[in-house]
Amino acid sequence: MNHHLLGIVAVAAAACAACAGLPPKSKPESLMQAAPLSEAPGGVGAWPAADWWKQYRDPTLDQLIDLALESSPTLAAAHARFETARQSVRIASAESGAHLEANGDFSRQRLSDNGLFSPSLLGFNWYNQADLGLQASYTFDWWGKQRQAVEAAMDAAHASQAERSAAALALASSIADSYFGWQADEARIALAREREGTLERERSISEARVRAEIDPNDELRHADAALADVGEQIATLEGSAKLRVIALAALAGRAPAELPVLHVRPLPQIAPALPDDVRIDLLSRRADIVASRWRVEAAEHSRESARAEFFPDISVNALIGFQSMDAGTLLSYGSRVPGVSGAIHLPIFDAGRLKARYGAAQAAVASAAASYRDAVVNAAHDVATQASNLAQIQAQSSERRKSLNAAMALQASAAARVRQGVVDPRVELRADDTLIQERDAVLQLDAAAVSSDIGLKRALGGGYDMKATP
Repeated sequence: MNHHLLGIVAVAAAACAACAGLPPKSKPESLMQAAPLSEAPGGVGAWPAADWWKQYRDPTLDQLIDLALESSPTLAAAHARFETARQSVRIASAESGAHLEANGDFSRQRLSDNGLFSPSLLGFNWYNQADLGLQASYTFDWWGKQRQAVEAAMDAAHASQAERSAAALALASSIADSYFGWQADEARIALAREREGTLERERSISEARVRAEIDPNDELRHADAALADVGEQIATLEGSAKLRVIALAALAGRAPAELPVLHVRPLPQIAPALPDDVRIDLLSRRADIVASRWRVEAAEHSRESARAEFFPDISVNALIGFQSMDAGTLLSYGSRVPGVSGAIHLPIFDAGRLKARYGAAQAAVASAAASYRDAVVNAAHDVATQASNLAQIQAQSSERRKSLNAAMALQASAAARVRQGVVDPRVELRADDTLIQERDAVLQLDAAAVSSDIGLKRALGGGYDMKATP
């Protein structure tokens, strides 16, 4: 009885020694519950739909995005990361359950003539050994180490799933931006060629007047300089349009020849408005914020798992098996070798390993929480920036359209005066040139509005909703 008591005291003392350096239980991180958007008031707008690009009603854009979501290398890499995280959950779950192993072995061995047991005494040199067994083991998770590891793996998988959604949104928005950029370039090229024709007609008139010594050569030089400027603009826009097609091909993971045929279409009209609950719901609508939050929770579970390592591990093992030197009697009742054992692991002398591991886990939580706060602030800044840009563009567009109307009136007046023979035909051509430049300025603002609208949809999460995610 005294020996049993001493054993219990020894185990208790060892357990106390193992838990002596146990760190206090940490409180969950206090995370931001609303985006800092006090200067960006809500409106009557709706959150983007999951297929937000379809509101532009452009079948070619739909084809491009569908193609990219199927074959983009970027999205494939994000999917691979998610699959890796998902398999990590299975590994962690398998580690936490009971283990059952079946073993079978058969060997034939010769005894040495000069060994510990002489074959002359045993009466044989060769012998057979057959083993067959079923072994079960189970480690009690009283302190939650394995459970917390499983939770951490699940949270990491959820984070990878959200990151995959964020990658898909970035891909779709990049394609939409490049596509409408191409549309704007092509429309501006058409306007530049129209202006080039106007300037060529004006130069022809100036050349005739210079030849007739009515005007000085300066008029011709001015016309040549204007033509050179518009030629440079056309070359720049054509180069930009080609680069956008190359970008579309790279985003889709295809060769440019494999892309759908691109047709020039009018740019969509934009009427944006922020949702009225943008400050609160933005945290569940941005996949990057959701992923950051899952990373925080995964780090907290990993920290708790590291803390549980300070407690002793207790496991039991059971064996049901047979052992025989004759294969014919292996399954007989007398060949059975059952066994049951228990084990306790006490982390007493770990040279600071457990404290270092817990400290690293604590630092990982702090880092994940800081990344979450950074993601929220950046998201708020992104939304406010895109909304402000759109408001500014709309204000500029309103004023620019007034200038366009004035240019149209000026062109009509100049054309009337030319028909009456009151002024030189170049007056009408110059009014045409001014009108074309005003149309180009309006087109640039329309393109900027579309680009900012795409940016706003991306900033608002592009249809992602954590509450609807399974």
